[in-house]
Amino acid sequence: MSDTLRPPGAFEDVEDTLAALPAQRRSPSWARPDPIDELADRMAEFVAAAVHPDEVAAALESDGMSDGQIRERYGVRNSFALAEELYGRVARNHPEPAEPPHDPWRIGLLGCLLRGIVFALPGLGHVLAAPLLAGPRDGFGLPSGTVPMLAGALCGWTWNQGLAHRAYTWLGLGDRAAARRVLLVGTPAGALLGSLVALAVAGPARPGAVVFAAGQSAYLGAATVLLVMGRERLLLAALAPVTAGAVVAVLHPVPDLARTALLLVSLAAVALLGLREVAPAARESGEGGRRSLLAALLPYGSRRHGAETTGRTGVPRPASVGLSAGGKRTAAPRRRGAAGRIGVRRAAGSPPHTPPRGAGTSGRTGVPRPASAGRPARGKRPSPPGRIGVAGRLRARRSTPRRTAGTLPYALFGLGSGVLVLHAALGDVLAGAGTTVAAPAAVALTLSMGPAEWLLYRFRSGSLAGLRAGGSARAFRRVTGGVLVRCLAAYLTALLALTVGTSALWPHATASTDAVRLAGLLLLGAVLWTGLLLQSFGAVTGTAVVVCAAALVQTEALVTRVGDPNRVALLVHGTAAVAQTVLVCTRLRRATAHR
Repeated sequence: MSDTLRPPGAFEDVEDTLAALPAQRRSPSWARPDPIDELADRMAEFVAAAVHPDEVAAALESDGMSDGQIRERYGVRNSFALAEELYGRVARNHPEPAEPPHDPWRIGLLGCLLRGIVFALPGLGHVLAAPLLAGPRDGFGLPSGTVPMLAGALCGWTWNQGLAHRAYTWLGLGDRAAARRVLLVGTPAGALLGSLVALAVAGPARPGAVVFAAGQSAYLGAATVLLVMGRERLLLAALAPVTAGAVVAVLHPVPDLARTALLLVSLAAVALLGLREVAPAARESGEGGRRSLLAALLPYGSRRHGAETTGRTGVPRPASVGLSAGGKRTAAPRRRGAAGRIGVRRAAGSPPHTPPRGAGTSGRTGVPRPASAGRPARGKRPSPPGRIGVAGRLRARRSTPRRTAGTLPYALFGLGSGVLVLHAALGDVLAGAGTTVAAPAAVALTLSMGPAEWLLYRFRSGSLAGLRAGGSARAFRRVTGGVLVRCLAAYLTALLALTVGTSALWPHATASTDAVRLAGLLLLGAVLWTGLLLQSFGAVTGTAVVVCAAALVQTEALVTRVGDPNRVALLVHGTAAVAQTVLVCTRLRRATAHR
């Protein structure tokens, strides 16, 4: 019945009619615009990119807006309430940076490969030194003079690993002069120690082996100086005579006198280049100048000789900078953020290991520079002369290298890894199971250190990208785990290719590609690479314990003649690799470890 009451076409144009109605005004035409809306339009770009209202509040305070002005102009009680209003009215829009973010871990592959070649080239000196090592085989089945040479080499690897860490610590603080002082004092001491160890093992009956071991120790020390100071190309040039002589000796007989002359020329060139690098430290003069040579090796790098070094170039700075009249360090200044709430203390005049947010950096390496040295903290009186307190002393100690005990794990890692490499090369001969030295294994491991270094940088670069892209801790761990697997697989692939290549080129080296031996060598490579990775994050104690324990177990198995050397090596290296993997996963799963 209702249909009969509706006129035809009565509601057909209702939608068009309603759409044509004018929109109702929310406010009268004479009313002023909302001042908060005007402010939101004016600050739209900044507010859209903010991640929290407090960031907007800090910007309002920096513009000089007081709470009274905000209440009078915008009708809210303070800057935080206004910031919340603005943050709620503007949609979020986080623009991508105009340029890709800087990656401090990006490094060229060519330089790392060059370092790997420089590591391996000294092995050619043994080809030229064959007359010095000639004679009947010793009780271990090795050529005469090999044991003293290996003892000196192990001593040199251990000492120079710790010495390099000590020097790199000073370089990380920007104090190049202190690094030179460390190398100037530590290099001769290490060469003398290696020579004495070789003499004690060889005795006076083998003067040729002792002389060669002494030259080897001197070379290791001088090469450490050049490598730490970034002079790989000079070292490569200094090794040219030995390289050329070894190649000629393989193809054609070379007189013993010419062999000795080539060895001495290369040794003298490396020693002179190393001496030139540390010469500025040797020329230091002034009050306490001689004692400063030992100061860099003392606990906390004692600086009590009236001058400090700048954080960037290592040039001595007057003692009055950052010091009180009594010769003591003044109180550290307090730095405040934009909102006036964050304060970070640091030792005046000495850069910390990790810069706080907002701190500047100097140079290419990004070494933090000290902030406002010598200024008293805002609202606080400076410390009286002669008194710095416990906190001040702790801050000063944290800004200098740790005690010598902090270097010991690095030296032990060098010792353990050296023993494992020697087992890989000489295990069969020492156990009486073979008659030839597995030299291709040692050569491949040495050459692989170049790609290993580059892949360490790639891992740090990939983990940094994961920090930027990951939205959660789980996503970051997934990205970091993928980068770790790819870098480790790439290193093992490079090691495998180098092993196969050197075995193909090396005479009488068919056993080097045996499946069990090759698997043990790859596991050893995994142990060494993960150990270097942990060292790059400062977690050296755990990896030093694992590597030294593996070296001790393998040595004990060799002495007691337990099992086949290759199968023992496979078991030991596999266990060490699992332990290292656990350490890596435990250490690197936290995002804070990658800062």
